[in-house]
Amino acid sequence: MSDQQPTILIADEMHPSLFPMLEGAHVQFDYQPTINREGLLEQLARYEGLFIRSKTKVDASLLEAGPRLRFIGRAGAGLDLIDLAETSRRGIRVFHAGTGNRDAVAEHTVGMVLGLLANLFKADREVRRGVWDREGNRGYELGSLTWGIIGYGNNGSATARRLSGFGCRVLGYDKYRSGYGDAYAQEVSMEEIFSQADLVSLHIPLTSETRHMVDDEWIARFAKPFYFVNIARGEIASLSSIVRGLESGKIRGACLDVLENEKLQKLTPEQQAAFDYLRQSEKVVLTPHVAGWTHESYVRINEVLVQQLQELL
Repeated sequence: MSDQQPTILIADEMHPSLFPMLEGAHVQFDYQPTINREGLLEQLARYEGLFIRSKTKVDASLLEAGPRLRFIGRAGAGLDLIDLAETSRRGIRVFHAGTGNRDAVAEHTVGMVLGLLANLFKADREVRRGVWDREGNRGYELGSLTWGIIGYGNNGSATARRLSGFGCRVLGYDKYRSGYGDAYAQEVSMEEIFSQADLVSLHIPLTSETRHMVDDEWIARFAKPFYFVNIARGEIASLSSIVRGLESGKIRGACLDVLENEKLQKLTPEQQAAFDYLRQSEKVVLTPHVAGWTHESYVRINEVLVQQLQELL
């Protein structure tokens, strides 16, 4: 690290592979992974750039404290913690590492679904208890299903590529793109997803439009019972609605890497009731927001981030 005035404040814990990459790009930086909001407000005026992960909320008051800011880099895919309207108004460039963890997310998505369809996790728990139930663990083949992907960007398209070897029909819907159909997914409308999908997975960001998008009404629009997969953002889907869908049979099973409230010690009574149902259900697979959390993606995210920084500079 240079003794000169640093250019970038790194305000979240990062994989150490980032630092030699920045030094190789001749970029000055100040690594303060434990800095809190008060510290950010006090120090941000010194910096031209800010690197964050998921700890730091970038709103108007924080941006006001950084009049020299030219860019913000997000070491990850989601930008829901950043006020994009405010950064745009101030002429601050925002970039993220959306391609850095797409392969990890895609593999995790397919892995969760395979585990659910084949009863891998249920059967494993039973055998460990000395229960040898073959018929009770008869599974379904992925190739027999029509999979609907909502959001055909980095993660959605990477998931479709992974599905190409399973023989299942893949439908892709993206509200903000056109002409994206390819060898891995057929471009369709959301109505076609509702009418044809046996399984649906979310690959969309959290916005004011998508927050609580998955509710009772949304679930009811599917023509047939379906499997539900959320590896995007928990706040997109109401846990209580997912539970009611499971109870009614409209949702055949759910794979959830994200939850509406991931602070499990601070759930509301309604969220607690929903979570208690989900964690005891054999029709549900849960993981702790780790779909993009691999050893390889940790390094790749930094590579993508520094590449975009170099292009900007």
